[in-house]
Amino acid sequence: MNSRPGPGPVRPSLGRDRSFVTYWIAQAVSAAGDSFAYLAVPLLVLHATGSVARMGLLTAVAGVASVGAGVFGGVLVDRFDRRTLMIVADLVRLVLYGLIPLVWLAGPQVWLLFVVLPVCEAVGMVCQVASVTAVRNLVDRERITEANGRLHATYAAAAVVGPLLAGLVSARFGPAAAVGVNAASFALSAVGLRFVRLRPSDPDVATRARERPLAEFLAGARFLWRQPVLRSLTVLLSVFIFLTFGLTDVLIYHVKHDLGGSDRTVGTVLGLATLGTVAGALLVAPLRRRLGFGATWIGATGLSGVAVAGIGLAGTVPALTVVAAVHLCSVSVGGICSMSLRQEITPDHLLGRVTSAFWSTHFSLGPAGAALLTWGAGRYGAAVVCLVAGAGCLLVAGAGCCGPVRRAGSAPVAGERELRPVPG
Repeated sequence: MNSRPGPGPVRPSLGRDRSFVTYWIAQAVSAAGDSFAYLAVPLLVLHATGSVARMGLLTAVAGVASVGAGVFGGVLVDRFDRRTLMIVADLVRLVLYGLIPLVWLAGPQVWLLFVVLPVCEAVGMVCQVASVTAVRNLVDRERITEANGRLHATYAAAAVVGPLLAGLVSARFGPAAAVGVNAASFALSAVGLRFVRLRPSDPDVATRARERPLAEFLAGARFLWRQPVLRSLTVLLSVFIFLTFGLTDVLIYHVKHDLGGSDRTVGTVLGLATLGTVAGALLVAPLRRRLGFGATWIGATGLSGVAVAGIGLAGTVPALTVVAAVHLCSVSVGGICSMSLRQEITPDHLLGRVTSAFWSTHFSLGPAGAALLTWGAGRYGAAVVCLVAGAGCLLVAGAGCCGPVRRAGSAPVAGERELRPVPG
């Protein structure tokens, strides 16, 4: 007689997992602080220079630094303790962001932003790679998408309040004070991470896999290239990021220049629009279970394209807020899908390098895109550049229908041949 295996050990829900909850809270605090800088840094540049192109240049320079750090960030994450790297990154950003409000007391110093922001973005890239890989060491494989959904929903919920408060702080005390709040959030995050315990990786596998730094980075790139779905996603997302990397700067310019809004209005738009990210994070797990990876990712990318075009066409602040929320909802669904897929099918000893190679590749075109998008907004207007960028996003979704991303659609991830890990 055939015997069926008994049920496995019952694990506590994510909400009762002490280490996950501690990590969750620490990351939420950091995200809430980041939402202050998300609004305040562009406003600092706009107040001091009045130039949307200068805003885009700062975004581009910071993006280049982030991509550069991504080249070897994954090697660091796979070689060293991930929690320690995240704590060090928080402390570095605490010091650097804390310099801005202190220096601004003597008057605007835009040059300082071009020093601090690139370094913080580089450090932040290493921290971001570490935070993604940490989820793999916090929860079981079958709970990765759920954990990512909860984390991103919480990040987004914190980010709803953040821009609203940042707009109020900026209007009352100036954008530099809002940057100071971001600096303080990194101190709280570092303290919280001290109490997180990650499951250890297999040290023997990690040691055997060590090579020269460049060779180790290329191991992540080789994995991406050999895995059909991840390879296609890398190419498609590179184009998508090029088209949308500078969108926040364009949106802020649109509110201030075209719609006559105040700093408080900008904060309100960004804060309420972030509810879309919350919705996307809550919807992604059931959508993926019902539709499969391919249909979910392609649909989210196509809807994002429609919303990007709508941002430029919106003639009122409420309409702009709605379409921005739809865009962020779509980006949330697509981003969590692709991140969860990488975590599920990548061997743990390669996960940092694969994440690093994935991000550094598809963000590599982002700085050029931000500079071009903001230059176009200043020259031709927000409506024109948003229509062009939205049409490009629709083409990305269409291209996804023609390759392995679409075929990753209906079966559960563990049962799909093309989604199985390939040798590292």
